[in-house]
Amino acid sequence: MGNIKLNIGFRICEREQKVADDMVAQFKVLPVANVSDTMGRLQGGGPRLLPMHTSGVLAGPALTVKVRPGDNLMLHKAIDMAMPGDVIVVDGGGHLTNSLMGELMLAHAINRGIAGFVIYGAIRDADAFKSVNLPTFASGINHRGPYKDGPGEINVSISLDGMVVNPGDLILGDSDGVVSVPIEMTKQVLADTLAKQSAEEKQMEAIKAKTNDRSWVDKALHEKGCEFPK
Repeated sequence: MGNIKLNIGFRICEREQKVADDMVAQFKVLPVANVSDTMGRLQGGGPRLLPMHTSGVLAGPALTVKVRPGDNLMLHKAIDMAMPGDVIVVDGGGHLTNSLMGELMLAHAINRGIAGFVIYGAIRDADAFKSVNLPTFASGINHRGPYKDGPGEINVSISLDGMVVNPGDLILGDSDGVVSVPIEMTKQVLADTLAKQSAEEKQMEAIKAKTNDRSWVDKALHEKGCEFPK
């Protein structure tokens, strides 16, 4: 590498690609649970990402931020950088000792046209998030404010409770939680999810008509060696 210095830990990178708007729109009407199932249930953000808004769906390309726990300097910069429709995804290490954003930053984000937030860390001014209702998922709430010293990174690969997110990936969130779809997988995942949706609609029709076949339950139990009453 010679004398080249990489400022790992304190840098702002370019986002080289992002999921297309039409793909975001097609995913926005699909349940997170079904999208998650089609990806082997491996891409979910887990139970530590909870909705902080009242209702509504989060969907858009990820603008990723990695911060030192309790410090939001780079989150401020990310809000200033974000394009309308972006979802700002923050890896704050899952720490809840200090909040990473509150009402003022939320208002600035709305002015910037940001689609929402996923914060692996805490927020504050929780009532404002509910009343404004910008889709926001976070790990918790804490009134103690953040520091603004850095370091941090923008547009790098991050991980939220095991869910890897790369810049530009599709972020989808509803009342069941958050899922990240790698940009290179969006077409296949969309096709698989639409097929699953169609199958479930047929199942629901059969349930309502009381014609659904439940024989698979006993078959599965027998195959697994379950003991039945004589």
